[in-house]
Amino acid sequence: FFFFFSPPTIPTSNRRTTKTQSLSISTLTMKLFSLMSMALFGSAAAFAPAPVTNTRTVVSTNMAAAEGELYIDQNRRNLMNLILVGSAAVTVGGLAVPYILFFVPPGTGGGSGGTPAKDALGNEIMAKEYLASKKPGDHSLAQGLKGDATYLIVKEDGTFENYGLNAVCTHLGCVVPWSAANNKFMCPCHGSQYAPTGAVVRGPAPLPLALAHLDVDESGKILFSPWTETDFRTDGKPWWT
Repeated sequence: FFFFFSPPTIPTSNRRTTKTQSLSISTLTMKLFSLMSMALFGSAAAFAPAPVTNTRTVVSTNMAAAEGELYIDQNRRNLMNLILVGSAAVTVGGLAVPYILFFVPPGTGGGSGGTPAKDALGNEIMAKEYLASKKPGDHSLAQGLKGDATYLIVKEDGTFENYGLNAVCTHLGCVVPWSAANNKFMCPCHGSQYAPTGAVVRGPAPLPLALAHLDVDESGKILFSPWTETDFRTDGKPWWT
């Protein structure tokens, strides 16, 4: 005997239900696939390499901008250097010139080769008027070479000695007065004494008073000039030259 089995017949209502469930599952599957695709795309975008820029071009541009900002006009720089050097030169010169001139001897007057003798007020001394006001044997001070106090000596015949005597003591630089009563120069500082010619009579002065030539020019002015020849008091070379 042969038995023939046919599949069970599914009611129509059950078929509709099964079809609806299949559609729901398909829809749900599509949504899940979409969400997974979006997630994968987002992850890929997050790990994608950053866009590469031309670093060399950026650095070159920045350097060009910096050079433009730091550029200095060479002419202006030279001008500032000249101003700086000129200011320094004026300052140094203003300090140096008076210092140097301090060591330069006073100029001679009248082009006669000598320095005019001057009184305490700075007036040039005229020989005729001076001798008329002084007695023989007088020893009075005048301004001599380099402005040093220098004795004018009037001889017994009423004329000048041909030399003047520097009044600065050779011991410690005091001005030595003339003592007419003792007929010699006597230093009040440490007791040094000098003869009328300026030679040392008593120490502690080690050297005689310095000499200077004395002359009278054609206009009657008294002139001093350096004594560079042999010192007649020691027969030796002048210690002040």
